[in-house]
Amino acid sequence: MEPVHGGQHIVDAARSAGVTTAFTLSGAHIFPVYDAAVGGRSAVEEAPDRVHAERSGPLRLVDTRHEQTAVFAAEATGRLSRLPGFAAVTAGPGVTNAVSAIATAYFNSTPLVVLGGRAPDSRWGQGALQELDHPPILDPVTKAAWTTHDVNDLRADADRAFALAASVRTGPVFWDVPIDVIFAPAPRVEHATAVATGAEAPDPDVLDRVRRLLDESRHPLVILGSGVWMSDAVEAARSFVEERRLPVVANGMGRGVVPPDDEHLVTRARSTAFREADLVIVVGTPLDFRLGYGSFGDPPVPVVHLVSDESERSNAASVAETVVGDLVASLSALAPGRAADADWVDSLRQTALAAVAADAGDLSNDSSPIHPARIYGELLPRLTADAVVIGDGGDFVSFAGRYVEPRRPGRWLDPGPYGCLGTGPGFALAAGIVHPRAPLFLLMGDGAAGFSLMDVDSLVRHRIPAVMIVGNNAGWALEKHPMRFLYGYDVVADLAPTHYDEIVIALGGGGETVTDPGQIGPAIDRAMASGIPYLVNVMTDPEAAYPRSTLGI
Repeated sequence: MEPVHGGQHIVDAARSAGVTTAFTLSGAHIFPVYDAAVGGRSAVEEAPDRVHAERSGPLRLVDTRHEQTAVFAAEATGRLSRLPGFAAVTAGPGVTNAVSAIATAYFNSTPLVVLGGRAPDSRWGQGALQELDHPPILDPVTKAAWTTHDVNDLRADADRAFALAASVRTGPVFWDVPIDVIFAPAPRVEHATAVATGAEAPDPDVLDRVRRLLDESRHPLVILGSGVWMSDAVEAARSFVEERRLPVVANGMGRGVVPPDDEHLVTRARSTAFREADLVIVVGTPLDFRLGYGSFGDPPVPVVHLVSDESERSNAASVAETVVGDLVASLSALAPGRAADADWVDSLRQTALAAVAADAGDLSNDSSPIHPARIYGELLPRLTADAVVIGDGGDFVSFAGRYVEPRRPGRWLDPGPYGCLGTGPGFALAAGIVHPRAPLFLLMGDGAAGFSLMDVDSLVRHRIPAVMIVGNNAGWALEKHPMRFLYGYDVVADLAPTHYDEIVIALGGGGETVTDPGQIGPAIDRAMASGIPYLVNVMTDPEAAYPRSTLGI
């Protein structure tokens, strides 16, 4: 067959893996990927304009203003679609700019492939532009990181990258290609394509022991995490909950697996549930700081941990059993059996509903300056079941985690346990592409907005009509208030009361600043009706802090 350059082999592999979009920031080291993605010169010349050519080729090209946004968009694509997200970044600073986003994917176990450009092999060690050995930097936060030095190996290595990212335990893969290799020609050849490996079957003996624990328990509690969504175990989890009549607390992308009107959802009663449970079943999420490192009750009660892969096994002393294997199979096997105590489940549900009812005062608060909760009081009635809600921030997004309860799974995105700010515009790019007809809301703190607001330019150019709401308290409240608590004062925690809406307007979007609580709802309505990226900059009370129960120590 006629030889093609390395970019064509990479695009062939991406398409074979189900990838439809490549996120990037232009760099000469990876030009062949762009050429293959648009279908070559003839396709560009036949297209009505360059934008059409970028969107309608073999791979859709979506370019950003910062590499971290490109990789955050690819990471969010992996989480929303459960297929590998794909980003291509240029050499040197292009790769190092992407590290935080790759690390976020690592902690979220997101299927992600990042291709890096690389200085030429033929000049290695002579000081070529952006010469840096990237894989040792990426190795700690990826499933694998390597360099392909021979164009004849490129298709096989690309296939391996996508298969490895999608294999259990899913996660990010990085590989780079020297510029003199990716531009070189090699024939398309028939070969055995690498295949993603799934989770193994759970150990039946372990399942038997867990069944006995469940059948003996009076107050079992289930915690559903992101792995339930990522493993496509939503229906199995629902059946497990319904058959066993189990109370549920959700976190991460486990939110929405059990909808807010379901009698089993008791997330708002989590403190009571954690304190009173006699057995806790944690499904698809690590026993990290968000779950008290696996310690529930005093003294700690037994924990059953359901994970997809051995690498997710916890060393928490409270773990009585770890079920390793396919989550659908594990949950299905554990579903039949004794139900939880009905009075206890009902009591937790009533506690949760009472907590929701108690929110009414804050959600309708007319105080000035504006209490952050009032923003959610206006937002919640406007959220439809298909809305995608993205959180990027500290205190302001903590309120979102409290008040926003998704009605469907896969519609909530936050940075995850790595806690990296600046994810918002990239996540919004991905959501607008994966769910183009769904209402899209990006909630940002003013601190988070400063990380990546320039990439609203990308939202404008790619026509993603995100409704952005900034809770602007002119400071780093997530740090200010704990520092005051510890030391009696705070430093380096103040920001200017910036008109972030004016930045968005300058970039081609829309926006307005709100200082009157009665104007929040109408401003959100104008944003929703605008059809463009629109930022509602709400000036909030800097003294209204989200109550913290842990600093993660």
